Amino acid sequence: MYKTGLLCFLLGFSAADISAQTKVDSLLCENRHNPEGVDVTHPLFSWQLSGNRRNIRQSAYELRAGTSPKQLNQGKELIWQSGKITSDQSIHVPYQGDALSSGKKYYWQVRIWDENGRATDWSPVAQWQMALLHSSDWKASWIEPGIKLDSLTRPSPLFRKTFSAAKKIQSATAYITARGLYEAYINGQRVGDAFLTPGWTTYRKRLQYQQYDVTDLLRQGNNAIGVTLGVGWYSGYLAWGDSRNHFGSRIGLLFQLNIQYTDGTEEVITSDNSWKSSLGSILYSEIYHGETIDARKEKQGWYNPDYNDKDWAAVQLSPDTTKSTLIATINEPIRKHEQIKPLKILTTPAGEKVIDFGQNLVGWVQVRVNGRAGDSIVLQHAEVLDKAGNFYTENLRLAKQKNTYIFKGNGVEQFEPHFTFQGFRFVKITGYKGTIKPEDFTAIVLYSDMPATGSFSCSHPLINQLQHNIQWGQQGNFLDVPTDCPQRDERLGWTGDAQAFSRTAAFNRQVNNFFAKWLKDVAADQRADGSVPFVVPNVLGNDAMGSAGWADVATIVPWNMYLAYDDKRLLEQQYPSMRSWVEYIHKNSPQDLWNTGFHFGDWLFYRPDDDNDGRAAITDKYLIAQCFYAHSTQLLINAAKVLGKQADVDTYTALLQRIKTAFGKEYLTPNGRLVSSSQTAYVLALNFDMLPENLRAQAARRLAENIKSYDTHLTTGFLGTPYLCHVLSRFGYTDLAYSLLLQESYPSWLYPVKMGATTIWERWNGEKPDHTFETPGMNSFNHYAYGAIGDWMYRVIAGIDTKEDMPGYKHITIAPHPGGTLTQASANLLTYYGKVSSSWKLENGQLSLDVEIPANTKATVYIPVKDGNKVLEGGQPVASQKDIKVAGTEKGVTTLEVGSGQYHFVVGS
Repeated sequence: MYKTGLLCFLLGFSAADISAQTKVDSLLCENRHNPEGVDVTHPLFSWQLSGNRRNIRQSAYELRAGTSPKQLNQGKELIWQSGKITSDQSIHVPYQGDALSSGKKYYWQVRIWDENGRATDWSPVAQWQMALLHSSDWKASWIEPGIKLDSLTRPSPLFRKTFSAAKKIQSATAYITARGLYEAYINGQRVGDAFLTPGWTTYRKRLQYQQYDVTDLLRQGNNAIGVTLGVGWYSGYLAWGDSRNHFGSRIGLLFQLNIQYTDGTEEVITSDNSWKSSLGSILYSEIYHGETIDARKEKQGWYNPDYNDKDWAAVQLSPDTTKSTLIATINEPIRKHEQIKPLKILTTPAGEKVIDFGQNLVGWVQVRVNGRAGDSIVLQHAEVLDKAGNFYTENLRLAKQKNTYIFKGNGVEQFEPHFTFQGFRFVKITGYKGTIKPEDFTAIVLYSDMPATGSFSCSHPLINQLQHNIQWGQQGNFLDVPTDCPQRDERLGWTGDAQAFSRTAAFNRQVNNFFAKWLKDVAADQRADGSVPFVVPNVLGNDAMGSAGWADVATIVPWNMYLAYDDKRLLEQQYPSMRSWVEYIHKNSPQDLWNTGFHFGDWLFYRPDDDNDGRAAITDKYLIAQCFYAHSTQLLINAAKVLGKQADVDTYTALLQRIKTAFGKEYLTPNGRLVSSSQTAYVLALNFDMLPENLRAQAARRLAENIKSYDTHLTTGFLGTPYLCHVLSRFGYTDLAYSLLLQESYPSWLYPVKMGATTIWERWNGEKPDHTFETPGMNSFNHYAYGAIGDWMYRVIAGIDTKEDMPGYKHITIAPHPGGTLTQASANLLTYYGKVSSSWKLENGQLSLDVEIPANTKATVYIPVKDGNKVLEGGQPVASQKDIKVAGTEKGVTTLEVGSGQYHFVVGS
């Protein structure tokens, strides 16, 4: 009996002990899982804690790193062992060990001590591989085709190199980049799964290369490397008209393969004058215009070792030998994602054969069909059909969006383009002599491989479709840079769109690295006097700069990324750019009033077709400029505080006061009326605190009255829209914000949804109620800026936010605002700490709220009920719960302080 009882006791103790254990997992290095090509000498590590109890917190951690998993697990020959560090920091912890070597692979793991001082097991082993840290590490030479390329069509050249690996291979790493775009193969197998590499940067200053572990592609004995190039963004058509060769007219390749043999020796295979070049099946390829492939010209097996290349020409060394601009790729590359089959196949009134994929998307169509040698199939891409139901391409302007495939005639042939992409829902098929069958066509969706992080749903199906449209608009326009649109002859990195949407973007996807990369290009393209371009990379020239709300991307996006990810390094990286932009405005603002220069203003604000009584919602452009001047200055102050730059805090705090004083003198009457009475004017003045506190309530009332005067419709454009509902909620008009969100007639967010939109439109009325279109010169149906309403949906409807005192969701806010006709809303967000969720439901007059808070964080939960005694958790009043602190009840809201865990709150009757 005694032994049995002791055994039961021990088993019971063991089970309880195991249930209380904390685990460490989800290890990230530089915000990525097991990254290759890390180019910082002190990479940042992050990890997550998990367990099945509440209030899990980290009290200390220990990191260790080594050169092999075995050494790491044995704790031997380590390059770094931090020792026990008393800290709750579990994200962005810098490496502080021995100097790291170029191209070398390292391994790391972490353990932590929880809130009770108990140590966890060591985490699973993670790894990272360093990039080439020094220009001297590059042994390769830039090479160009040794054949003449047609200056108009510029077909895609092929490059080829064979070599012998005489020994057994332990590991091999390829480093590849191009002036243009590239696809690489080793022994007939594609290198990596990224597309449109090396991506788009401001090439003259920053040219990315990609790093690949290609050990499994090589073999002892004969090997072959094959690379195809396209003109891409480097020298292809960009912007408008016959505009190309923005970065250079000569495309080229830089390739280096570092091989480590099992006997400890190394070999480096490089691009040099021993390579050969030829032409292949890609006759033409342009970002805007599409691609032409003649399968009859394909050189079968050209990337295999046994291919006979005696007719190929020797390459030539490039006269431009520059390598100082080379940078490792820090952001996630463009990859293939969803595959969409046709919704239906149409015959239009004009007799055209059109495939409807049911979703406006970005990518291309993969085709598997038969054809006779020399016959062709042509695919043209469009977003919409016109009023009559015919294929509509006028809004594409000069962009052809046309892919042509010429058959070689040997059975089923599969075709997809290589160095282009299209924005489309509909595809017109011409030239094909066979039967068009849905199973032969697949739309391949392309976008930067940013991890999905956020979801939102509610009881209103149109709002759910709006959320769908926001997400598809984001992914379709986040192809290495945040483009404005993905279909017409533009597709540029417009800074105004990016800043307006950046907070929404950070909810839906993990965009830390995406924006960190692009912001470096913002700084690189920033003029010496501090002015910031309209588009980045800048292909519009040195004078296309300095517009309020566009150039403020230099301050707004870094701050939003800091709030979302607590990435102080990004803030520090961008601080000189932030400061330089504010100083540019300062120098161009006599008496602290920014009333000079060109500005886009509140782009695409509401303008009725027949505006006889002045209903167009025009906002003074310099009023807008002054508001953004203040906003950027405030964000610079915020950043200076975080980075400990007290002198700048003092300097710009004084400047900010002068900016607001100048605003009041110029744009505000003594009775508190703004000289522009538009919604955008009041929204910006209120959101950026341009008004004295005693005038803010009456200004908010004027805003509400303005909205009602338009029959509860918004009239804002690109700059006012992101803040409209936030301002209404802040000043007690959440019900009106809901009315705007749920408005279904033009202009509104749901009008495009009612018209069948599957992405966000550029214009509120891109398609009019009579199914005619707005001016085709500027009418994109995939243009994400107005999707910025998502930020209000996530932070106000669902109520998930982060406190500025502990950003990155270390201190979380859960403050749902039920309203409108919604009976339920739910949002989830994957943060660096884990999942945050907020889900509320109204049923039979009772409010329930389900909350999940990740380990090693805390949350403040605001429940909209006056009497805190009516808030129950687990059937008991929250005041009696040991894991919950009632912080107060004020203004009809009960405030709770909680730690990690899952909570189910019910407001009792």
